[in-house]
Amino acid sequence: MSCDLVIFDCDGVLVDSEVISCRVHAETLTRHGYPITTEQVAERFLGRSGREARREIEAELGRAFDDALEEQLVADVLRSFAEELTPIPFVDQALDTITQPVCVASSGTLKRIAFALARTGLTARFGPHTFSAEQVNNGKPAPDLFLYAAKQMGVAPQRCVVIEDSVPGILGARAAGMRALGFVGGSHFVPGMAERLSAAGASATFADMRQLPEFI
Repeated sequence: MSCDLVIFDCDGVLVDSEVISCRVHAETLTRHGYPITTEQVAERFLGRSGREARREIEAELGRAFDDALEEQLVADVLRSFAEELTPIPFVDQALDTITQPVCVASSGTLKRIAFALARTGLTARFGPHTFSAEQVNNGKPAPDLFLYAAKQMGVAPQRCVVIEDSVPGILGARAAGMRALGFVGGSHFVPGMAERLSAAGASATFADMRQLPEFI
């Protein structure tokens, strides 16, 4: 495998955030009249944008959430990140070894991405090369975000490799014509996830970031 650009998802790939985020989403949604567990949030919405998750939930409820929900959710997630967020183990070591250009393509908002990278000391690794689902019409599993990131970086899609931890992310990368690797080393992973990522189109899965340069 060779490439000219490595595209990283953020949550669950660069930062160990998914357990935190899913817990906060479950608590906030439950308080606002949509009972849901942390595990259910992870199963249904992992890898998808908050915008699309909200649309789906509102369609089920038959009503729109108050804008205060979004504000509260963002505040609660960032507060929990400030208290608990850590980088994925050995991600610095992997980034030290990779010689190709890198960027971030995340379902999170630009504000959340920036906060997570700053909190874990990864901001300088990516500079301005961070891209969010809020910048495109359709989030993962659509290919829009990955195609947008590749275009901004000036690299053809077929020369990109995407590092993802979710089925929507792998599907989006494959739909964009990119190769995808499934990372299964986050604290949110459950048995069988590697097989699900492979079935979605990941060419390989790995649990230790020190393995990544071998695939690239």
